[in-house]
Amino acid sequence: MTTTMWVFLFVILYWAYCIFWGIKGARTAKTASDYFIAGRSIPIWVFVLAATATSFSGWTFMGHPGLVYRDGFQYAYASFYAITIPFTGVMFLKRQWMLGKRFGYVTPGEMFSDYYMSDVMRVLTVVVALFFSIPYLGVQLRASGFLFNIVTDGLMPVEAGMWLLSAVVVIYVASGGLRAVAYVDTVQCLLLAGGIFAIGLITLNYVGGWGALQEGIANLAAVDTKRTPDGYSHYIAIPGVIQWVSAGAKAQGGAWTGMMVLTYMFALMGIQSAPAFSMWSFSNKNPRPFAPQQVWASSFGIGFILIIFTAIQGMGAHLLGADRAMLEAGHAKDVFQIGGDIMALPGAQGQVVPVLIMLLTNVAPWFVGLLCVCALAAMQSTGAAYMSTAAGMLTRDLYKRFVNPSVGHSGQKLFGRIGVVVITGAALVVATTSADALVLLGGLAVAYGFQMWPALIGICWWPFLTRKGVTVGLIAGIIGVTLTESIGTQWFGITAWGRWPLTMHSAAWGIYFNFGLAILVSFFTQNDKERTHQKPYHAFLTEHAGLSAAKKKLRPAAWIITLVWFFFAIGPGAVLGNTMFGNPNDAATWVFGMPSIWVWHIIWWALGVGMMIFLAYKMEMSTMPEKEIVALVEDIGDLKTARLDLDKP
Repeated sequence: MTTTMWVFLFVILYWAYCIFWGIKGARTAKTASDYFIAGRSIPIWVFVLAATATSFSGWTFMGHPGLVYRDGFQYAYASFYAITIPFTGVMFLKRQWMLGKRFGYVTPGEMFSDYYMSDVMRVLTVVVALFFSIPYLGVQLRASGFLFNIVTDGLMPVEAGMWLLSAVVVIYVASGGLRAVAYVDTVQCLLLAGGIFAIGLITLNYVGGWGALQEGIANLAAVDTKRTPDGYSHYIAIPGVIQWVSAGAKAQGGAWTGMMVLTYMFALMGIQSAPAFSMWSFSNKNPRPFAPQQVWASSFGIGFILIIFTAIQGMGAHLLGADRAMLEAGHAKDVFQIGGDIMALPGAQGQVVPVLIMLLTNVAPWFVGLLCVCALAAMQSTGAAYMSTAAGMLTRDLYKRFVNPSVGHSGQKLFGRIGVVVITGAALVVATTSADALVLLGGLAVAYGFQMWPALIGICWWPFLTRKGVTVGLIAGIIGVTLTESIGTQWFGITAWGRWPLTMHSAAWGIYFNFGLAILVSFFTQNDKERTHQKPYHAFLTEHAGLSAAKKKLRPAAWIITLVWFFFAIGPGAVLGNTMFGNPNDAATWVFGMPSIWVWHIIWWALGVGMMIFLAYKMEMSTMPEKEIVALVEDIGDLKTARLDLDKP
């Protein structure tokens, strides 16, 4: 059988599994709660795998190694998102689950509008969800079409592949709701992790082993003409703490300064603070799966794979014929045989993973087919979840709240299915007709998700934040993100600064305005009525999630550990990693034969896992509450009153 035939065989088997769970989910979903949040009954092991798959999308599989190839280990600091993404979950998921269980919330819009007594917050939550879901989904779907265009040797055009591959996703998501998404995501998680691991081993084998990889990285650093301000190769050093970059200019030695890395991690923390993940939290029987997902599946498992195997893929590609300069210097073998530099090809660094997969075409074509399905599963894992949750918010927070308050369960499920089709259609139209706009919008997605942090802090931790403060802050944050992304300069004609001023990601600029104004406005808008309304929520959280006296003494330690890790692992202190374990310009000084920056990554990854264990387990931020939580109502949408009477037991 040819490679293309193997690809289609594995895709058909994968699709059959997806459709099976779509049918099963449809037969199980009797109520709106069953359809939108799986009846709050997702098993532990399913959530652990499904939430991990949703957190780490096809971009992790396809895009991450390519950017390691282009920018080197300074970009590979992004691998720490295996820790920072679930860090957001540690902060908020358990407490959101408790509120959802207690008060019957199905969507985050219901939770925010109930707590802040504001339909504006409900609508803003839906806006953030759509701003996140449509471009993010469009990026994933277009990438799947691009992959199949390559592996079928142009037989399937990008747009045709994109539309065809998305059709099955729509079928199983629209049919089975979040339950189908969760069970399909379990397999997608295994395929994602296994595929990255396998491609890393393939790369290492073709390079010639670990020793050849170490020697090759040293040669790459020696021939590199792009240098940081300190004179180091940009592949193995970050270019300082911060740089001012004027509009249209580029940072010296690369964009990934210490502040850029830190603020980029802020953006990716938006994945688990986005409204979609609030619905994931509501869908669980209890918080028991949160800690294993955050610590072991994500921080430890995916973290190890990214720190080691995506680095091998990205850096190894320089030694296999992707880099013309390395070929001309005699430091690489032309295994790829692409006839030039990969950066000159359509897709540029996005070609790295597909080309690595295609190395096995004449050796094991069946394995090429399997790896293609791994990539496809990675791309669809996140998209499916966002289709389902965004459709749920459209149904509950807009249609049911403002158009047809008396709509029953069947009507909600029908409108939810229509919502899945509409959201996917919007993503496909943008991806088909405006590829350039898709790139711009895709860059905004996670940064918008991060703007939900102040609203979540207010409801989960800090009652000081008022309705007006959070609302004004969220609007300001959305504007701040927009004006410091490429869309701000290209669509609004702003030339005073470029994308990411001061080499700081738009997510950070948004949150500065967001949280700053939220605190300022809250200071001037404190009132007894709002405080009285919010008091029962925080009393409930304190009673069921509060720490014992002995554990409260550990709070200063938790703050110190977290701040130290963020500063040195992914912040300004990361610049020490350039030289701590050897001179970047002298490979003879490298500890373990590895550039200092890579050793720094590994050490702080291990320390990050320790931090997550401490927070999730020791500080009980993701463990089971000791007191049983009694639900006042199973579904807030079934209430005939405007809101819950929180004074009733």
